[in-house]
Amino acid sequence: MKNNLPEFNSRRSSVYGKGGMVAASQPLATAAGLEILAKGGNAADAAVATAAALNVTEPTSTGLGGDMFALFFEAKTGTVSALNGSGRAPADLALERVRQDGLGAGLPPDHPYTVTVPGACAGWCDLIEKHGTLSLADLLAPAIRLAEAGFPVAPLTAHFWQAGAERQLKTALNGMEMTIDGRGPNPGETFHNLGLARTFKKIAAGGKKAFYEGEIAQAIEAVLQRAGGCLKLADLAAHHSTWEQPASVTYGDFRVHECPPNGQGITALLALNLLEGFDLAALDPLSPERLHLEIEALRLAFADARWFVSDPQFTRIPLAQLLSKEYAAERRKLINPKAAKLDQTRGRPFSASDTVYFCVVDGWGNACSFINSNYMGFGTGIVPKGWGFTLQNRGCNFSLDPGHPNVLAPGKRPYHTIIPGLITCEANGSLFGPFGVMGGFMQPQGHVQVFLALNAGLDPQSALDLPRFCIEDGNPSDAVALEEGIPLKVISRLAEMGHPVRPVSGWGRALFGRGQVILRDEAGTLAGGSDPRADGCAMTLV
Repeated sequence: MKNNLPEFNSRRSSVYGKGGMVAASQPLATAAGLEILAKGGNAADAAVATAAALNVTEPTSTGLGGDMFALFFEAKTGTVSALNGSGRAPADLALERVRQDGLGAGLPPDHPYTVTVPGACAGWCDLIEKHGTLSLADLLAPAIRLAEAGFPVAPLTAHFWQAGAERQLKTALNGMEMTIDGRGPNPGETFHNLGLARTFKKIAAGGKKAFYEGEIAQAIEAVLQRAGGCLKLADLAAHHSTWEQPASVTYGDFRVHECPPNGQGITALLALNLLEGFDLAALDPLSPERLHLEIEALRLAFADARWFVSDPQFTRIPLAQLLSKEYAAERRKLINPKAAKLDQTRGRPFSASDTVYFCVVDGWGNACSFINSNYMGFGTGIVPKGWGFTLQNRGCNFSLDPGHPNVLAPGKRPYHTIIPGLITCEANGSLFGPFGVMGGFMQPQGHVQVFLALNAGLDPQSALDLPRFCIEDGNPSDAVALEEGIPLKVISRLAEMGHPVRPVSGWGRALFGRGQVILRDEAGTLAGGSDPRADGCAMTLV
């Protein structure tokens, strides 16, 4: 089948239902989640089934060799909990070792030193242990079927699979196992992953211990030692997820929840606090004046996040001060409504010393906002021989500056880009809905833009359809990519205001992320949307 250049024009309507809903970037993964809901599983159960199916159908973005984060809204109590399923640097990976190996200028993205402990498997198991109702065997069954019987590869996935085959997989150890004779599968071509099916069966029978202490762990250690890395069995066996208090801010009638650092979710919260002081409703969503304010707020937010986001077990992070309205009021003074400022620096909030996204809402009103990622597509592209997944390269986001809070250290979690979001109604704490946008440093920018659209009353699909901007690489001084659909006169005006701008169209629009949204109203009606920049969909039970 021919893989035509996508135009990304969405003709979708939002999906409505009441019996439960899943929105994911792959229809087969959405169907896997719905299958679990239909069997009586809840949002946590369906989330793990969807994550596993995405590991099969979109290994270009996610997998057991990567990490995960989740926000869970429990309808019975009205509480939101945050699960950090990210891994840590190996015990033997000290800054001095990196320098002695001549890598002091930065870790190359395919280097085995960038492989932190994969946290996804433990995260899946821990989510089910706390909130799930069905067995791992039940939840992994749809993914096992897909991996064994094979599945027809979706068009956008096929494009990025081929890119990964040419970039990482062709040179990485055992990377060819994730290809068809050295190439990515074509659209509609069936791909089988018997190694991944074998992995899932081991986990279904033995839980997370089967991944972190058995044959799979031995294969991970063996391939990394061969590649020149230093992650060992002891690092894998010592891994554990953490349950944490979400970070949140209010905006209008809503409270927006994000996972706290080491994730970059506070970037979105910092920006929303800044934007709350402007009358955005008086400005057209795609006007240069409004886009300028949003861009400038995110420049300031990134200036703080790129410094303060780190592992809180190693560094004190002044989270309460950073997210206070008082701090936002002071930082807001740095925004000139008429001109860009490209040299924003971090603030000083105290005087002492950084994928696939999907969401599920079940018929009871529980919700799971879930993100799982390898980073940079296939990550390092390194495959533990015979097990059907690649290993992530999250260690790329460590700083090698010894004075930086996010500096590399043994057993430390790096700045993490993947962030799930969730919105509640501030008046009564009820669920408004889970939402998220995947894609590196685009993610908090996507959260801000999609949330503002939802806050303005747009339905989920319309909010996801809007063209977006992206401050490239998440640095305050970087150029702004502007998606096709933003009028040329707006682009010209932004340039006049001092923004380095770069129009983006075609395949390049993947830069702007791929999101999912499910909203729930007071009557229990669900409304879902899925990003037109991906292959997925939202689907519902009756």
